Amino acid sequence: MTWEPERLDDQRHLGEGDPGGMLPAVAASAAHVRTGYRNAVEARVERLADGGRPRAVVVAGMGGSGIAGDILAAVVGSGAPLPIVTVRSYQLPGWVGATDLVIAVSGSGDTEETLSLATQAVRRGCTLLGVGAPGTPLEAIATQASAVYVPVPITGQSRANLWLLSIPPIVAAAALRLVSADADLFERVARSLEDMAHRCRPSSESFINPGKSLAMDLAESVPMIWGSSPAASVAAYRLVCQLGANAKYPAVHGELPEAGHHQVAAFDGPLAERDIFADTASRALRLVVLRDVEEHPQVTRRREASLRLARERDVPVTELAAEGVHPLERIASLIGLGDYASTYLALGYDVDPTSVSAITEVKARISP
Repeated sequence: MTWEPERLDDQRHLGEGDPGGMLPAVAASAAHVRTGYRNAVEARVERLADGGRPRAVVVAGMGGSGIAGDILAAVVGSGAPLPIVTVRSYQLPGWVGATDLVIAVSGSGDTEETLSLATQAVRRGCTLLGVGAPGTPLEAIATQASAVYVPVPITGQSRANLWLLSIPPIVAAAALRLVSADADLFERVARSLEDMAHRCRPSSESFINPGKSLAMDLAESVPMIWGSSPAASVAAYRLVCQLGANAKYPAVHGELPEAGHHQVAAFDGPLAERDIFADTASRALRLVVLRDVEEHPQVTRRREASLRLARERDVPVTELAAEGVHPLERIASLIGLGDYASTYLALGYDVDPTSVSAITEVKARISP
């Protein structure tokens, strides 16, 4: 597979190379925000507050569904009066019990790890909230337990339905008074994603299209993607996941200040070296920093020092700044751009962004 940037402005290729419709799915993000909010309200998630505030919130989910828990924790923030934990496995932690809220998120509604955690939550007497496709095993577990379930209209891959899955837990957190989030906020987020869809539309040429421009930065490099705050770090992790799933392209995730204690050493490593006399360019390190306005002052200093160090060592740098006031707005601005970039990167390499044959094969090999 070779990188050919001219493919990004070839409208015929963008259509034929994306038979599963990942670009239209990303463009539907604004509609997904509105639908997720409406379905959560119609499912009456506010009922979760009837029993008072839980001791802890545990989000159960895998892949694109699991990121819903990371988004929830980042939106609520470090001032939360209780822990918010995402569990990506088959087993609930031993401390999870009847005073805790478990939010089981599965786009397909039949993710085996999530079903296992939801079943355990019911057995332990936890309050359960389910989010996923209607008419699925997850909904059956919730219904049998008389739990709240938010059915959302999932189509295609779960990772393309991030906002359908992520908005209901935030609505639930607002009902529990863990975060301020009303209808106006979700509408602002939807409008910002609509604006991103307009700027990143396929017909917009590479030199003015931020999604295509980021894809061109990432191409033929080994991206090291850092977030400068919990919110930006979630977006950085999402971008790494999307690069893997959409573009089949590896990347490294980091969060400041932690990344400054180990990953920064890679600036002195073999991938940071460039041979200007080589016949063909080799893949070299690129630092991508997602910035947020809510940085700790020392994190800001570390970020600035790391960027200077990278440039002094000729490591290419890309900086992206979050937009918006509320943490959810800022996360959405970064995730929206990253979702487009990962899809355009796939199309620039002539890779189908929807196909995940390796994941399917692994699942088939471990199925009983």
